Amino acid sequence: MYLDVVHLRAFYDLPLGRLLRSLIGAPIRKMWPDLTGQALLGIGYAGPFMRPYLDTVDRAIAAMPAPQGAVHWPRERDSACALVEDQDLPFPDAYFDRVMLVHALDHCSDPAAVLREAWRVLVPGGRLIAVVPNRRGLWAQSELSPFGYGRPYSGSQLKDLLKSCQFNVTEDKEALFMPPSRARTILRAASTWEGIGRRIWPAFGGVLIMEAEKVVFQSLPVDGKKSRFRVLRPVFIPEGVATGLKPVRSVHRAETGDI
Repeated sequence: MYLDVVHLRAFYDLPLGRLLRSLIGAPIRKMWPDLTGQALLGIGYAGPFMRPYLDTVDRAIAAMPAPQGAVHWPRERDSACALVEDQDLPFPDAYFDRVMLVHALDHCSDPAAVLREAWRVLVPGGRLIAVVPNRRGLWAQSELSPFGYGRPYSGSQLKDLLKSCQFNVTEDKEALFMPPSRARTILRAASTWEGIGRRIWPAFGGVLIMEAEKVVFQSLPVDGKKSRFRVLRPVFIPEGVATGLKPVRSVHRAETGDI
């Protein structure tokens, strides 16, 4: 169940929210140091973490799911926000170079369907970053932040989910090693907590930050001979899709002819 967008915006305006935006944003910027000239999509409530790229990307769109609601984003510019159905994004295939999911996979009703839509709108080889609460961390057990609501993940659960939706995990990090608290003494020592936590208990960060690459598989003849069968390009067969899940809505249907 998605949280209300008004509450999400209010949280990130608070001192604790600004701190979390900085602590989580730091590893994101290390994964993606430069997005100059690229197209960036945020799904969920990713605006606070997309902001550092606004001046360099070719376009940035914040797709906010209808159950969550939408607000003007970014505040100081013309709005680049779209109210969407998270399982039916209103964008063409292969339209974005990068996709960022924050407060999305942990709140949506069907994470696999959301990831399949992210796969569809990404260019071949495009990259995705997913930020979710860590099942082992303290922040998933606290109601001080949006990460204490919804569905937490372990690292292996998130990797398996991404793999089943045709993504190859390229990097994963943790953040928020400080205990969930509004106490000023804890907040002032946040950077110290982060440094100690990464060295001593790296598996217990409050959130998981995982980067993955869109993988496109295509059948190729093993003997070099042409076949009488025709195939679609790209061939997208998700692994481990449960019966009853909504099928992939859109695939490039450019026939290659005989292979």
